[in-house]
Amino acid sequence: MAYEIPVTQARAELADLINRVVYGGERVVVTRHGKPLVALVSADDLRRLEEAAELAELAEPAEEQVISAVSTVREVASAPGEPQRFGIAAEHRRAGRA
Repeated sequence: MAYEIPVTQARAELADLINRVVYGGERVVVTRHGKPLVALVSADDLRRLEEAAELAELAEPAEEQVISAVSTVREVASAPGEPQRFGIAAEHRRAGRA
């Protein structure tokens, strides 16, 4: 969990907050009226966040391709005289229950 501090207090303690982030490994969330405004994170954390964002962007086109492929799937009619698979299963279930 991140350490939260109001923006007015953060202004006065900026040097201390930077030390907490860099040397203490903490994450600091600066708030205004109790709502998160900004966060102080280490450069390593920022690098990891940026790498994760890049990986997510690379994954998006693959997801779009799958969605596109699924949306182009269409129903194919059975050959004339060939019973539909699901129709046979449904008939079999009805016969078994009777």
